[in-house]
Amino acid sequence: MSRRLPPLNALKAFEAAARHLSFTRAAEELFVTQAAISQQIKGLEDFLGIKLFRRRNRTLLLTEEGQSYFLDIKDIFSAIVDATDKLVARSAKGSLTVTLQPSFAIQWLVPRLVRFSELHPEIDVRIKAVDMDEGSLSDDVDVAIYYGRGSWPGLRCYKLHTEFLLPVCSPLLLGSGRPLRQPADLQWHTLLHDGSRRDWHNWLKEVGVEIPNVSQGPIFSHSSMVIQAAVHGQGVALGHSVLSQPEIEAGRLVCPFEQVLESKNAYYLVCQESQAEQGKIAAFRDWMLALVEQEEAQRRNRLVMHTVATQ
Repeated sequence: MSRRLPPLNALKAFEAAARHLSFTRAAEELFVTQAAISQQIKGLEDFLGIKLFRRRNRTLLLTEEGQSYFLDIKDIFSAIVDATDKLVARSAKGSLTVTLQPSFAIQWLVPRLVRFSELHPEIDVRIKAVDMDEGSLSDDVDVAIYYGRGSWPGLRCYKLHTEFLLPVCSPLLLGSGRPLRQPADLQWHTLLHDGSRRDWHNWLKEVGVEIPNVSQGPIFSHSSMVIQAAVHGQGVALGHSVLSQPEIEAGRLVCPFEQVLESKNAYYLVCQESQAEQGKIAAFRDWMLALVEQEEAQRRNRLVMHTVATQ
């Protein structure tokens, strides 16, 4: 025969009121009204058929039965609090699985990952490269990096860098004998395409230039492959600013033109809505967002310095 248990909210109200000997302070602790506490206590007394409190000279006191009941259940609530604290503490440790495209992993995340490990040695990060980022946030994955416009139902999305598309090439290409001083000179060079030819069409349209070879040149399935092709002097790539920056800073790539095109897409850190504040996920998210903000500030400063220098 199953036993009926009192409603949990009523037990919480009773435990808090008995501990404080005050309906007012119990209401403040549980973020409800005093009337709500009174109603819960009355409901519990009706359920038990026992009076739990009595008043004497405007003072709230426990009855003998109420005192006995409180002593029996207070340790249960303490055990629930302790168990919850332990669970939250465990969620801040352990392994964290991150899925993302190989290009972003190689060009951005992996070189910086040691900084996260130094801040959070208790969290082991597991990197899982995937060709298609959308849909990769499965049950065994904590965090994913998606590329798109930030609208994925049921997921918490955090925008990372603002993305720009910019022509990049090897410095050797500038001395190849073929001109590369203005966008129209791209007609004399091989164009390297990332996934499709759409980005080059959009960039040329933005700068108001038409060239006959925009629909020619190799297409690569991964952004990192396009960048490496450009590094090796195979042509001019329309690089993603985030992925191209390491090669530009190392001097392996240069930007022959100043014109850039702000992309409608960007990289986003995504996780399940229900897990967004889980300890290890929150730690990784906060670290990434802080690092991105720092890098964005540095990029803005470089643009300001470049503008001043060219005036």
